[in-house]
Amino acid sequence: MRAARMTDTQRLQENHVTGATIWLTGLPSAGKTTIAYELAGRLRDEGHAVEILDGDEIREFLSAGLGFTREDRHTNVQRIGFVAELLASHGVKVLVPVIAPYDDSREAVRKRHQAEGTAFVEVHVATPVEVCSVRDVKGLYAKQAAGEISGLTGVDDPYEAPENPDLRIESQNQTVQESAAQLHALLTERGLL
Repeated sequence: MRAARMTDTQRLQENHVTGATIWLTGLPSAGKTTIAYELAGRLRDEGHAVEILDGDEIREFLSAGLGFTREDRHTNVQRIGFVAELLASHGVKVLVPVIAPYDDSREAVRKRHQAEGTAFVEVHVATPVEVCSVRDVKGLYAKQAAGEISGLTGVDDPYEAPENPDLRIESQNQTVQESAAQLHALLTERGLL
């Protein structure tokens, strides 16, 4: 008689490898991507498999052709959530610095993770719009103010901030390293590291 083959999930559990999706939501220029890259470096140094699903890269490669209507934004978030869950279910720490402006879209991703038994952590990088507009990393706030673009999340398009995120980071009050350390501590506390 042949022994049953071990599934990928069983193999990961046996080796104490836990994947998770860590979704960093917040306004443009809130610091989501900067915090994600800082945390990713630390996690890699600790030997974790890490992937960053950057919103701009996803828009270029996975969601090309989608616009910025509510429906398109929802579709984009669901695509990212699917890929994140797939990677996380194989033991990867997936950092997702993506605005995801609508609560129902983020909740649908959370529910997909719960249904698959995959850890999902929602982090609200709660930087005020006044601070984000000064940082203006991509020049979006200046373009919106000049009338060159419209539909900027948090300015002339809605942003539904999470009411009960797993963690709220106020990046304007601490360094990038402190923000990443705060998130690292939460992941440790949750048994994900």
